Amino acid sequence: MNDIYFNEELILKDIEGKSNEEILKYMANNLYHRGFVKESYVEAVIERERNFSTGLPTKSYSVAIPHTDIEHVKKAAISVGVLKSCIDFGIMGEESTTTPVKIVFMLAMNTKHSQLDLLKKLMKIFQDEDVLQYLITEKSKTNIKNLLKNKLNLALKGGE
Repeated sequence: MNDIYFNEELILKDIEGKSNEEILKYMANNLYHRGFVKESYVEAVIERERNFSTGLPTKSYSVAIPHTDIEHVKKAAISVGVLKSCIDFGIMGEESTTTPVKIVFMLAMNTKHSQLDLLKKLMKIFQDEDVLQYLITEKSKTNIKNLLKNKLNLALKGGE
């Protein structure tokens, strides 16, 4: 798997929005302005979420893992957004059911199949209530970065 960029500039705390599209646009624009994705990524990730929901209910806080096709990505990156208030996202694999999401893991992958490996590792995080609680309450972006870097066990670039 190629190196994935992740550091404090991609950790967004207390994001506010009235809809999941506003949240996605805010996070995708952050990736775009930092040079990780093409301008087309912003609309592509919103459109993909409309057609293939990525919300996942967990025991504690629901999460979402929006992503889109590799042609919209320049450099692989993960952005983590902690929402100020929960926002409804459609549940993955269900057409009309939603879940109140508190944490968004936006993926920008630039090689085929790299998303699948990362998603498997993220699923372990989603099953750990203590980790999700930590992500929501921790104020230090450096601490969040270090925790996720260790939990994902990936060759993460940025802010070493």
